[in-house]
Order: sequence, then C-alpha cells, then structure tokens
Amino acid sequence: MKTFQYKVRDRQGNQSSGVLDAVDDKQAASVLRSKGLLVTALYEADQLNIEALLGRFSKPKADEITNFTRQMATMIGSGLPLVEALRILKTQSGSNLKPVIEKILTAVEGGSTLADAVADSGGGFSSVYVAMVRAGESAGVLDQVMNKLAEALDKQREFRSKTKGAMVYPTIIMIAMVVIASIMMVFVVPKLTAMYKDFGAELPGPTKVLMAVSDFAVNYWYALFLAILVFVIFFSNWSRTEVGGLVVEQLTFRIPIWGKLRKDIILTEFARTISVLLGAGIPILDALNIVANTLGSRVYSAGIKQAAVYVEKGVSLAESITRLEMFPPILSQMISVGEETGKLDSVLSKLAAFYESESEIKIKALTTAIEPLIMVIMGVGVGFLVIAVIMPIYNLTSQF
Repeated sequence: MKTFQYKVRDRQGNQSSGVLDAVDDKQAASVLRSKGLLVTALYEADQLNIEALLGRFSKPKADEITNFTRQMATMIGSGLPLVEALRILKTQSGSNLKPVIEKILTAVEGGSTLADAVADSGGGFSSVYVAMVRAGESAGVLDQVMNKLAEALDKQREFRSKTKGAMVYPTIIMIAMVVIASIMMVFVVPKLTAMYKDFGAELPGPTKVLMAVSDFAVNYWYALFLAILVFVIFFSNWSRTEVGGLVVEQLTFRIPIWGKLRKDIILTEFARTISVLLGAGIPILDALNIVANTLGSRVYSAGIKQAAVYVEKGVSLAESITRLEMFPPILSQMISVGEETGKLDSVLSKLAAFYESESEIKIKALTTAIEPLIMVIMGVGVGFLVIAVIMPIYNLTSQF
C-alpha cells in the first residue's frame, strides 16, 4: 500500500484535502470518485515534497506551453485518448512542466474536464487558454482548438520577443554608462581630488561639482541606495493601485513613439485574442469579458468592459467601439465590415497582423531615435568629465 495526499472538490464546490492509502494512484482516484468527489490534485507522499517544491518555485516557460499545446492537438487529432496523451507528455516533459501535467492528468482521471484541470493546475495558463479549451471540449473539436491555440501562442511569443529585443541594446548601453560613471565617481575622482588639494590650486566650477558628487557617492552611498529603494517600493506599490496605475498608464501613452507603440501592442493582442476566441465558437460577449482581463492595461480593460455592456444591451460591437475614444476609427470600421459579412474572426485576424506590422515599424523608429539620444547623453557626460578633470590640470601647468 502507498500513501497519497489529495485535494478534492465536492458537488457544492467546496474544496478539501487529506491523506489516503491505496495500491496506486488509479485506485486512490477511484475511491475518491466513489464518494462523489472531484479530484483536483493527487500525490504519492514520498514524491510530494520534491514535486511540490518544483511546482511552487518554477513555472512552465511560454515555449513549453506552446509545445505542450501543439503536441496535445496532434495526439488528440490522431485519435489518442486524452488520458493516454497526457501520460505520454508527462514522461517527455521537463522539470518545469512535468508537475503541471501530472496535476492535469490526476484531475482528468478523477473525472474533471480538461479545461477545469488546466485552470486548477497552477501552470500559468491564461483565462483565454482555459476558455478555448472549454469551448473545444463542448463542441467536440478540441484538437482543432488546440492547434489554433498553439499558432496564437507562437505569434504572441514571436511578437513579444521582437518588442523586448528592440530594447536590449539601449538597456545594455544605459547600464554600461551607469557602471562607468559609478566607477569614476567612487575610484577615479577621489584620487584626483586628493592631488588637487595637495597643490592647493583654485578649482573651477565643474570640478567642484564633480568633487561634490563624488564625495556624496563615497561617503553617503547607503543614503542614496536607501532613497532609491524607498522610491522604487513606493512607486511600485502606488502604480498597482487603481488611481496610480491609471495615471502611470496615461503618462506612458503620452511618451513620443513609445506611447503609440504601447497602444499598437495592446490593440494587436486585443484583435488577435478576440479573433481566436470567436474562431473557437465563444460568444462575443464572453470573449470581450475574457479579453478585458488579459491585456494588462487598465485603460483598455475598462473600455472593453464598457463595450461589453453596450453589446449586452443589443448594440453592435462596431458601434460600441466607436463610442470609446481609446480605440482608433479603423478598428470600428473593420469590425463593422466583419459583422456585416459574418467573418468577424477573419477580419480581426487581419487587423492583428496590421497592428503588428505597425508595431514593428514603431519599434524600428524607437531604436533609431534612442541611439543618437544615447550618443548625445554620452557626449555631454564625457565632455563634462573632460572639462572637470582637464581644466585644473591646465591651470596647474600654467602656474609653472
């Protein structure tokens, strides 16, 4: 006999956990099902510690979830039973994904639907993912839906990698500038300061400023570090509040180039996600409510929820979008065409491709604008250092 630890849910939705002795996990799940319980997690006691820690401190990566989705679609489309497909994928998966698949497998064997099992797995699956799986199960086209999900995840990952990749070069340059400036202030300037004091020469204004900054960095670095830490914590907590988040987001939208890029990224995710959900057969009202919680934007989330209210009252989606100022006219016009032709998911997919191309153009413009700006900042900084360091030396030599 083996000891298993389990988590279950009764017919009223109440959750509970406990310990059970059984020959294997199948018998343990069967015993729990016979009591009218839905198994959401089942672990062998000697495996619990390692796998629970792995599941708690590591989450599946985006490419792992994409591969899992694509392989599931292939196996189910080939006629392989769902439980068998999950067992095969569990043996092939890495340490991040394996505990998640095991939770899903245990829940499915316990009588749960795949959508509920995915939602309760703790694997970082989005609400869009869960909704599409549920729609695929209800319509009996799970393999087709999983294929669409895999394609959407691939596009999403590629698009995000382009966006993040564009900021790698400026970030590296800025970090290098901060490191070099810190080394100069802490190690180089103090030695020059001591030399100037020994000569007793009258120092020009830029040199005095540089020496003051260096003295502060050397003697009060902890105060500077503490001030930055307090500011970061305060700003982070404030930006998570409803008011703070809205203020920060509105200011972000006003930044030249970056603000428009941010809007295009949000509109790309909106159009692509709605397209995928509608293509899976999910009603437009449900799709809007799902998307509203996945964009990571308070402004657009509130707008989409308002659009959902209009749609619920019988207003068309195009008309609902037109009433909201954060959405551009082309979006409502294209949605209107899609509604009239009955091909809204296809039109939204094309819109997503359009906004993605617009985003790529803005990314190139942003990197093009950042490079000369960085060069100007570096030139000003280097020029100030040269003036502050060379002028006293020139004054000293002229005295001789």
